[in-house]
Amino acid sequence: MSLDPQVVAYRAARAAAGIPPLYTQTLAEARAADLAAIRAGGGNVEPVHEVRDTTVPGPAGDLRVRVHRPAGDGPLPTLVYFFGGGWTLGSVETADGICRRLANATPCQVVTVGYRLAPEHPFPAAVLDCHAATRWLAEHAVDLGVDPDRLVVGGDSAGGNLAAAVTLLARAEGGPRLAGQLLVYPNTDQRADRPRPGRDAYPATDAGLARDAGLARDAGLARDAAPRADTGRVADEQDLLLFNRHSVDWYRGHYLADPADAADPLASPLLADDLSGLPPALVVTAEHDPLCDEGERYAQRLREAGVPVRASRYPGMIHGFFAMPGVFDAGRRAQDEAAAFLREVFGLPAPVAAPVGGER
Repeated sequence: MSLDPQVVAYRAARAAAGIPPLYTQTLAEARAADLAAIRAGGGNVEPVHEVRDTTVPGPAGDLRVRVHRPAGDGPLPTLVYFFGGGWTLGSVETADGICRRLANATPCQVVTVGYRLAPEHPFPAAVLDCHAATRWLAEHAVDLGVDPDRLVVGGDSAGGNLAAAVTLLARAEGGPRLAGQLLVYPNTDQRADRPRPGRDAYPATDAGLARDAGLARDAGLARDAAPRADTGRVADEQDLLLFNRHSVDWYRGHYLADPADAADPLASPLLADDLSGLPPALVVTAEHDPLCDEGERYAQRLREAGVPVRASRYPGMIHGFFAMPGVFDAGRRAQDEAAAFLREVFGLPAPVAAPVGGER
């Protein structure tokens, strides 16, 4: 479908205000603008029973974490949340609205990890920080009131990428045991040579994806040598008023000091040879997002590996909508869907009315 009317209005407001793309600004300007935009679009700040900042040990020093805890005694099911921002922008502040909402709506404890940012700390610093924090929370559960048997990782955009990477590391290193993964429009493929709409041999339908895999097997190629296809759902991937391919390239350029790191599954989870044994997943995508196809391909690969997956695409939506429920009604619906997923994997009671969610 075309852009949602609320997206059209949002785009028009940005045009009228003359807001420049983040990738045309200095890092300091972009970081400040990102926080301001999320605060403006996040809607009313929800009160939570307890919100506090503390630190946990990381591989290169203490990591700041923010704990959002609803009312309740004893260990609570916990979501470890990694904020978005292309590994370059963002902080525990930019994820505060999302985490407050999920803490209340689930309800569960949400711990946001303040991982190190690129380009000051390029790949794999953020992955190692997020895994270290998650592991520490599991091993020192009593310190923050965490139920170690009900621990989920999640994040949006770059945070979704980090959550997927943490599940791979946790499986490889024998822990921590994770009950689920919440992946909101995640980056899953960092390769810079992705085909553009109009250059593809076939669209990314189920049949097209099967043909991708078949061609790779028949030619004896590694998975990362298979051709990829984009659906062309994004109306204009060069639109300077919305998250676009230039945005993707800018973030990637800061995160990957060595372009060869794009082939590492901890940077590009889609390129992992084996996705079996990973925790159940909710993968949320936005129709008009350059990352939509790779998120949906990752959901399909998880499903093929036997991982329980719910893939939910929000029609008419753009990258970033999940963090802006004050602007996009779909943002609140997606947050409600995320809370429903968390209740399911945590074994919590369902609400009286289930959220609508996106397309299945």
